[in-house]
Amino acid sequence: MELEAEFTSEPFRGEGEPPAHAMKAHEAAGRAGLVTDFGPLGTTARGDLDAVLDAVPDIARAALEAGATRFTLQLRRPDIEG
Repeated sequence: MELEAEFTSEPFRGEGEPPAHAMKAHEAAGRAGLVTDFGPLGTTARGDLDAVLDAVPDIARAALEAGATRFTLQLRRPDIEG
């Protein structure tokens, strides 16, 4: 089963370079072997169920240790509409 995790870290920054906490979370997802899409308001990471669920603690830790004050996570099964 495939799973998709969408996560954001705050504080947000306006224009310019993404904040370190956002970059570190994105890098952690990549190290876990997940397919990622880094966007201005969040990152989407996809992989099989176990890979995503195993990676979530490391992704959150990376963001928080890099200065995030909030980490928001949404999980979704892309094979099911709704």
